[in-house]
Amino acid sequence: MSRINIVLFEPEIPQNTGNIARTCAVTGCTLHLIEPLGFTVTDSRLKRAGLDYWKHLDIRYYKNIDDFFEKNGDGRCFFFTTKASRRHTDVSYDGVCYLIFGKETAGLPEPLLRARKKDCVRIPMREGERCLNLSNSVAVGVYEALRQSGFAELV
Repeated sequence: MSRINIVLFEPEIPQNTGNIARTCAVTGCTLHLIEPLGFTVTDSRLKRAGLDYWKHLDIRYYKNIDDFFEKNGDGRCFFFTTKASRRHTDVSYDGVCYLIFGKETAGLPEPLLRARKKDCVRIPMREGERCLNLSNSVAVGVYEALRQSGFAELV
């Protein structure tokens, strides 16, 4: 497993997950998918978006959020949400980190966000606008974490 881990909670759109898989492959991040998924992992739209990067990907699957937490007790979790007061650039992504993103239509569950409020971060956006696309949000988060480490292991 890599130092930076991308966690998708119940992703719904195969093309987004495919794009995120490609981002993980080129940055060396591990991709964690929490079920239920809104598609099958054999979906052609998922594979097409990820192109031929699948062979370079470390991907793990979980039955639910509890299964994820049980198997990943190491490291620090950062929950990306529009409801956070802290910006994603205001935290340090040192050590093993899990960048956790919610499903496209609903984000992360409110009880989870309330319970982990101190670990929530947001990407700044114009007020009243809709959110960034999930794959774009993941890229913004990943590259901030990589920037903080001086883009270690990347050329």
